[in-house]
Parts: sequence; C-alpha cells; structure tokens
Amino acid sequence: MPRPDPDRFRAAMAMLPTGVTIVTASGAEGPAGATANAVCSLSIEPMLMLACLDRGARTLLAIQAADRFGISILHKGQEPVARSFATKKPVAEKWAGVEWTERDGLPAIDDSLVWLACDLRDVLAAGDHVIVTGEVTALETGEGDPLVFHAGDFHAGEFRRPG
Repeated sequence: MPRPDPDRFRAAMAMLPTGVTIVTASGAEGPAGATANAVCSLSIEPMLMLACLDRGARTLLAIQAADRFGISILHKGQEPVARSFATKKPVAEKWAGVEWTERDGLPAIDDSLVWLACDLRDVLAAGDHVIVTGEVTALETGEGDPLVFHAGDFHAGEFRRPG
C-alpha cells in the first residue's frame, strides 16, 4: 500500500471532530494567543493538559518565556474569536474586540466554556509542531455547548452534560 501524501492525511484527520480552544500566555508585548484544536487532558494524577502549537507560533515563544499557559475552551457562540486567533495577524489585531480578563496572571477569553491555567512542564518537538504539557493550577467552568471543528469548518456541538 502506498504511503499517504500530506493532503490525504490532512483530509482524513479533518474527519475527526475536535473541540476549539485558544491557548494563551502573557508575553513581553502583552497577551499572546493562538487557536488550537490539538488540546486534550493528559493525566488526572497529576492533572496535566497537552497542547500542540505550530513551531512558528508567537504564542509558543510567550509560553516558554512565561513558563505558564492558559487554555480557553470555546462555546458555540465564539466562532469569531476562534477565526481571529487562527490568523497570523499582529498580536494587537487578534485581541482587538475580544473580551478577556487576566486570571491567575494569564489572559483568559471571557465567557469561555472552560478555562484552565497550567504551569509548563514539557516542551517536545514533534514534526512541524511543538507539544507543550502543563500541570493544571486553576480551573473555571461556564455554561453552553462547545464549538467543534470538523471537516474544515466550525460547528456548534450540541451535547448533554453528565449528571
């Protein structure tokens, strides 16, 4: 069987629905942030999160300098925020019009479904991305349904909460 090419691989992985997050850090020039969908919980004991960022992401540099990062899990009404942070716009343009607050020393997108603060543990090179892991030091939850990325577009996930 021939080895798949990158376009076919990208198309296949687009079929895996993922939650949409903004990974943030406090940088020398102010808040930094990038849209990321390769984000997941890694461990319960200790509580660890994992996020993958492009090697060239300015947010990655801010995370490494700050030794901390935040994760805002977006709800279905926050697609414009996800689209803005997915661009290579200058930092100030990404944050223009976005409602956010500083929580536990980190930028957090207001009204997110979930917000986590993490102390950086590992930075691992992996192809054209870098994997960061962090120990969860703070957690807040909100209300609503998640924003989901599937087949190259954003969708409103409609899910029942446990309990």
